Amino acid sequence: MLFDKVKAFSVQLDGATTGAEPVFSGGQTVAGRVLLELASAMRVGALRLRARGRAHVHWTESRSAGSSTAYTQSYSERVEVVSHRATLLAPDTGETTTLPPGRHEFLFSFQLPPTLVTSFEGKHGSVRYCIKATLHRPWIPARRARKVFTVIEPVDINTPALLAPQAGAQEKVARSWYRNRGLVSLSAKIDRKGYTPGEVIPVFAEIDNSSTCPVLPRAAVVQTQTFMARGARKQKQAVVASLAGEPVGPGQRALWQGRALQIPPVGPSILHCRVLHVDYALKVCVDIPGTSKLLLELPLVIGTIPLHPFGSRSSSVGSHASFLLDWGLGALPERPEAPPEYSEVVADTEAAALGQSPFPLPQDPDVSLEGPFFAYFQEFRYRPPPLYSEEDPNPPSEAMRPRCTTC
Repeated sequence: MLFDKVKAFSVQLDGATTGAEPVFSGGQTVAGRVLLELASAMRVGALRLRARGRAHVHWTESRSAGSSTAYTQSYSERVEVVSHRATLLAPDTGETTTLPPGRHEFLFSFQLPPTLVTSFEGKHGSVRYCIKATLHRPWIPARRARKVFTVIEPVDINTPALLAPQAGAQEKVARSWYRNRGLVSLSAKIDRKGYTPGEVIPVFAEIDNSSTCPVLPRAAVVQTQTFMARGARKQKQAVVASLAGEPVGPGQRALWQGRALQIPPVGPSILHCRVLHVDYALKVCVDIPGTSKLLLELPLVIGTIPLHPFGSRSSSVGSHASFLLDWGLGALPERPEAPPEYSEVVADTEAAALGQSPFPLPQDPDVSLEGPFFAYFQEFRYRPPPLYSEEDPNPPSEAMRPRCTTC
């Protein structure tokens, strides 16, 4: 039969393996092939390809216009982020071309824009990328094949803004039946703003319970999805990770010295899309019986490029040291590693040659370098200032000619 001539029609991407599809980012090239397998010869009008990336949001809200009148308000918005069209097969002469039976492959490639939005699926919106191939045949409905691909836009947390510590403090009066039961205060801090999935957030917090009832501290990483259309907003929140502390009794104080809160595999933050945002925050709260909970929120950014072990080490170690000093959890940053021995770097022959240099290094018998360099820096830093004396300890020599004050 005529409809059985097409045995297979699909879109395949280069780099795809069994059970794993390639992932792209802005500026990269997407390449692949359209596979067409025919059981017998078939006339084809054209084979066209279209790649599309779209951010789309949609939700409805029920509104009342009176005691007996109600209507539904719909909000919808979309943004095109990728649009590419190509013709893979077109007849040279006439309206159709005849393809012989067998397997046919039509290659394609196109470059993505430099800046994109990470693929996302939410309750009221999505960001989707797909490639669609359309096979046009005379007197027969067009045959279509569709391939979805994933885009992850890089978010580098190795920036000064995302390496800066985040801190805050809140307090609330505990009340019960219009009676004041005392003050509950909360302060919390984390060493930086940017993290990647799989990392552990050390949470430092201080809970001071001056009330007459026990309170319970908790912490959670919360994802907030914000959808925007026609000037309206719709939000959806979800807890992705949480931890609970021990109850703090009346008149007691609790201190979290780096409680570990691990980030699960979640999508990165989406901050630069016109119709939807995905934000994260660390929320530290204290449950107070009979009163609304005391809540402190610290912003987070979930990235895709983890913390560099060397590139941002100086800034991260410096901020971490000041962070620990502020909370009284340490005095000095970690001890730097000692440099390797010279013999481990230079070969024996080179060391022998350098040992006969006509310019030997001067040796100071009063200086010993057995300890780490930071120890000498610390000793100099905390050395007391010299004693003040009204008499000059180094008076000028009598043989020196006095300066004339008239010329």
